Amino acid sequence: RTATSMGSRLLRRWLNRPLRDQQVLNDRQLSIAAMIQSYGYENIHNVLKQIGDIERILSRIALRSARPRDLARLRDALAVLPSLQNAIQDVDAAPVTTLGQAISTYPQLVEHLQKAIIDNPPVVIRDGGVIAEGFDDELDELRGISENAGQYLIDIETREREATGISTLKVGYNRVHGYFIEISKAQSDKAPVEYVRRQTLKNAERFITPELKEFEDKALSSKSRALSREKALYEEVIEGLAQQIADLQQTAAGIAELDVLSNLAERAVTQNYVRPVFVKETGLNIQQGRHPVVEAVIEDPFVANDVQFDEQRKMLIITGPNMGGKSTYMRQTAHIVLMAHIGSYVPCEAATIGLVDRIFTRMGSSDDVAGGRSTFMVEMTETANILHNATEHSLVLMDEVGRGTSTFDGLSLAWACADQLVQKAGSYTLFATHYFEMTQLAENLDNVVNVHLTATEHKDHIVFLHHVEEGPASQSYGLQVAKLAGVPDEVIEQAKSKLVSLEDGSVMEVALKTTTKLAQATKQAVQAPASPQPLSPQSDLFAMPQEPSKVELALKKISPDELSPRQALELLYELKAKL
Repeated sequence: RTATSMGSRLLRRWLNRPLRDQQVLNDRQLSIAAMIQSYGYENIHNVLKQIGDIERILSRIALRSARPRDLARLRDALAVLPSLQNAIQDVDAAPVTTLGQAISTYPQLVEHLQKAIIDNPPVVIRDGGVIAEGFDDELDELRGISENAGQYLIDIETREREATGISTLKVGYNRVHGYFIEISKAQSDKAPVEYVRRQTLKNAERFITPELKEFEDKALSSKSRALSREKALYEEVIEGLAQQIADLQQTAAGIAELDVLSNLAERAVTQNYVRPVFVKETGLNIQQGRHPVVEAVIEDPFVANDVQFDEQRKMLIITGPNMGGKSTYMRQTAHIVLMAHIGSYVPCEAATIGLVDRIFTRMGSSDDVAGGRSTFMVEMTETANILHNATEHSLVLMDEVGRGTSTFDGLSLAWACADQLVQKAGSYTLFATHYFEMTQLAENLDNVVNVHLTATEHKDHIVFLHHVEEGPASQSYGLQVAKLAGVPDEVIEQAKSKLVSLEDGSVMEVALKTTTKLAQATKQAVQAPASPQPLSPQSDLFAMPQEPSKVELALKKISPDELSPRQALELLYELKAKL
């Protein structure tokens, strides 16, 4: 809810490129705290709403493509800067004071633009009507000639009649001869000597005077000359602004930053955010954290939860029912960390944060049809990026890794990825999964902890409590969620029967054996890392036996020692043609 477009773009840049410079972050927090304490953000925000998009206007001025309304908006924005300076003085914080010094005022430039540009100029300069009256004498004269030509001719006619005493004298105009003074034949001999005969008619004589000739030249070209003069003056105004563009851009940058800080202060007050504390040690401790977006859109109170990471808690294995809030819990953690790293207050009761270098996420599911990548391929590509680049200072969010393939393949990949993140990368990881076998990882690694989102059943209906508790979940409530989604009752009943048979059958036994082997391998790797063993390829039960190609059959019949170089080359071309 920034007041200006400049502030909105800057806030987006801050979110896209968060900082690890603790001094800059502390300065931003100090500025926000001072604005909250003095309620200065309200006055600043109200003043900023009167300022247009100075950055965009300056860009167009630099390209010499600014339109008249751009200059009018710039004029109005610069006129507000003294009021903004007064609002800044109410905030007692050194960073805000420094920011205020970067925002200059331009009284002379404002006065110049007020004199040059009318209050409500047209969209473009093409038809004129942009330069204000009184700014340029020549332009005013040309406009006066064009707009007041009729009155000027009447004045000349009256004056000449009085000067010559010729009652039949009149001033006229035609397209052939232009402007003229017409006198009847009877009184033509009274014409003064400065009258130059232009045309003789049957009953009258027409004359021209130097004054009328000069007026004719001006009048006939006054409109086009006025437009040309106005465009030239407009370009001069643009050039004058371009000379000051560096200072104006610095002011625009200061206004944008002030806008973001005042907006963050307003959010902190209205949404009950707190100031996070940065520490040099790695770790994360969020007390009663909330999701800033979900909290703003739901009507019911948001269920807040704690998040804690330290050397003994590197990974949280998160289990729980579908729709229980696992993804929200993970996302709110990332949002809080990200907001803290732009200098903002955060939605929680307290937060202690070690500086994070990156936030990695593997959440959601989508394919890449244009790139020819399946959902699982996209998932594995993102996972590979995380495994290659995550460090001990990274925050990693992994949501249901391995769900896009077979059960045992997915479980094995999820287990191996989690093990890699804990033991090699050392990242702080939130790992949500529906593979309950993954909870055994906490039994083999000391810095892995199980947590779950709570839910309860009431009269065959599931109630989501959205509260995070220690330990693994007891079940996923998948059938209950399917029922909530409107799946027919007969399908739910059939699924319940099938679930019982699966839980009692060999699938669970195989899964248990697989998990036990993975746990043993992990435990052995922790105690004494073994040399890597080659993995046997996984067989495909549904694939047809592969037959040798024509090229393979031909190669088997060749005796290389009996071929000449020419024969070998010809044979190579034949084999290539068979591919």
